[in-house]
Amino acid sequence: MPERHALPARGRVGVLLPLDLPAHEVLPYARRAGELGFDQLWVVEDLGRRGGIAQAASVLAGTENITVGIGILPAGARNVCFAAMELATLAQLHPGRLIAGIGHGMPNWMRQAGSWPASPLTLLKEYATALRQLLRGEPGPGNGRYVRCEGVVLTETPDTEAIPPIVLGVRGPRSQQAAGEVADGLLLAEPASPAYITASLNHLGSTATTGRPEIVTYDAAAVDDDEEAALARVRTGLEAIGEPGWAAHIDPLPFAAELRAHRAACPDAREFARTMPAAWIRELSIAGTPDQARAAITARHAAGATSVVLAPTGPDALTALNSLALALP
Repeated sequence: MPERHALPARGRVGVLLPLDLPAHEVLPYARRAGELGFDQLWVVEDLGRRGGIAQAASVLAGTENITVGIGILPAGARNVCFAAMELATLAQLHPGRLIAGIGHGMPNWMRQAGSWPASPLTLLKEYATALRQLLRGEPGPGNGRYVRCEGVVLTETPDTEAIPPIVLGVRGPRSQQAAGEVADGLLLAEPASPAYITASLNHLGSTATTGRPEIVTYDAAAVDDDEEAALARVRTGLEAIGEPGWAAHIDPLPFAAELRAHRAACPDAREFARTMPAAWIRELSIAGTPDQARAAITARHAAGATSVVLAPTGPDALTALNSLALALP
């Protein structure tokens, strides 16, 4: 069982770097997030967009205190030896300010890139095990089915307390169980309702009982003094909900059957999100007045999240960022 990292007295709150943010706005956005009091800023690596490690390096160098999370690096696309070197370098240069998310990657993208394995779970377990050993300065484990790094040793590694937590960005029960065995916790994609957090912790099983795992959650978010305006704005971040890939998020919800029926009746994603009942929106996002959004963050922490990450919605990223800060505890 991996050792666990110390946590602050209160749960953390982070913010996501928008995927479509122009490059010249990335550092101003990151600096503003730190000024507003966010604990973390998370960067995304999606095929065809920006690289996760490059974004993380730039944000870490351009800010002073905010922790940067990478969510996620797809295991099949990055050789574990070289990924460990990159992460170790970042952790040495910016100790205590990095969290590394590793995952399967989106199957379609990974197949396009020729990097989708016959057994994604086997790859992920081998990869996380090797990555953690390499970051500790230990020789790489014996060669596995996919990961080959036997005897490799990094001579440049961070101090023990600066080794970044490794969280697995996975959805399914078997992959989440594996996170309890080989990683420091989970990164849960949006929507991460309290019910989904609870179900995911149950999947970690008894392996998670010897220490508190890192549970990072993403959620579409909008905050406004006018609750209806916030709910209307956040709906765009929920258009994909109900597709097959989101089954794990939906199954624990008390309205799961109704949501699926609504999706079947509204194949157009925009119409589906526009016509969802307000009660569903409140459960599937962090949205509403500052007090309502703060309560939603608190509920996720109470369910077991150690870091609640807000994904801003709306056309103006910096304006959205400023409004989200109104919900900070």
